[in-house]
Amino acid sequence: MQQIDIAIVGYGTVGNAVAKILEEEKQLLTQKAGYKINLKKVYTRNWNKHFKYPLKENQKAKSLEEILNDQDIKIVVELTGGIDFPLELFKKCILKKKHIVTANKALLAEKGKEIFQLAEQNNIRIGFEAAVAGGIPIIRALREGLVANKIKNIYGILNGTTNFILTKMYTEKKAFNEVLKEAQEKGYAEADPTLDINGIDAAHKIAILASLAFGGFLDFSNVYTEGINGIEKLDIELGKELGYTLKLLAIAKSHNDEVEVRVHPTFLPQSNPLSSVNGVFNAVLIEGNHVGETMFYGKGAGGEPTASAVISDIVDIGKSIVLNTGRNIEITSMNWKHKDLSLKKVEDFYTRYYIRFTVPDVIGILSKIATVFAKYEISIAAVIQKEKVIELYDKSIEKTVPLVILTHTASENNIQKAIKDIENQKLTKSKTIIIRVEDPE
Repeated sequence: MQQIDIAIVGYGTVGNAVAKILEEEKQLLTQKAGYKINLKKVYTRNWNKHFKYPLKENQKAKSLEEILNDQDIKIVVELTGGIDFPLELFKKCILKKKHIVTANKALLAEKGKEIFQLAEQNNIRIGFEAAVAGGIPIIRALREGLVANKIKNIYGILNGTTNFILTKMYTEKKAFNEVLKEAQEKGYAEADPTLDINGIDAAHKIAILASLAFGGFLDFSNVYTEGINGIEKLDIELGKELGYTLKLLAIAKSHNDEVEVRVHPTFLPQSNPLSSVNGVFNAVLIEGNHVGETMFYGKGAGGEPTASAVISDIVDIGKSIVLNTGRNIEITSMNWKHKDLSLKKVEDFYTRYYIRFTVPDVIGILSKIATVFAKYEISIAAVIQKEKVIELYDKSIEKTVPLVILTHTASENNIQKAIKDIENQKLTKSKTIIIRVEDPE
């Protein structure tokens, strides 16, 4: 029976889980793959640390060159994270004719064009199922399962840390900082949670999904990204009164020659299936022109779920080597042509809005704000005006009340102009809170 030798670069949580499964499930994997997978070498910068899954001494590579120069190693699994080091590793592997499996969403989102073009020129395959939503097989679903569909929309809860925080704020009425601390204590959030709570992690993932779905490269720097660090429990409570649940939503939509890709806190109707995705779980809802709406749900992070996705790519690429199929990288990796996707500008977004003003508790304020909205062709769908500061509200702001307006669909440009006009008229006493709403009318 044929054997495929592989190497792992980066031996953290996921690397340990990949090695453990490869070694302990050899018989199962051989049976399912139809060939033997041999973990020949693993490289990490420091072998003196304690590892969850210890390796044999002959499996420990002392340098990258030991892996790169070994002609028997056909697949390199990159699990290092970051951009600069793995980018150079990818280039070296591709030029050495080694296929690559990765979980590195940042690298693919920001340098994907360069990487995939080089891989295609060298007939090298890149597996990246683990880069988005951990153990959920969303990449393969887009690449193969939904191949008969023109993808219209993608909505994703793609970051478990932020979903845990927003779930706790919704169910237990806790403040953001309190829940963030709890998430760190439980190991759901890093000591530095910036990439999670600022929305960057989710933005990397939706950028990859958008490229797959819409068939082209996009400039990640132009993906609109907004995190949850400014979310107050008051807005979650008021949104609940309107029938909404707050999620950090990653959105990709196709508009003829343009695509809309954005990440931000979003109110969803409580009837939306994504509203019931709680805790550290991820979910992706995809709308295709033939299949309609279909949703994928599961653990979006963690060693073993992510390792499961990594190994699925190893097996898939290994099969193509064994069978010598020579499948084209353009088909097996990204399904895209050599084109750049045109991203819609944020000011051209059209959606519904939840807007909370902090206004003086006097007669006529709502009428004045409604007049400004009418000036900018913004239609009001619902209003919540509290008679007094409710318990959750910041009592340091005296003699003010929260005024919430839910709009019908409006342009981002007109919303921003209206808010600026209202603030210039000094109708508000604090920063206006704007949260977008995905609720079809």
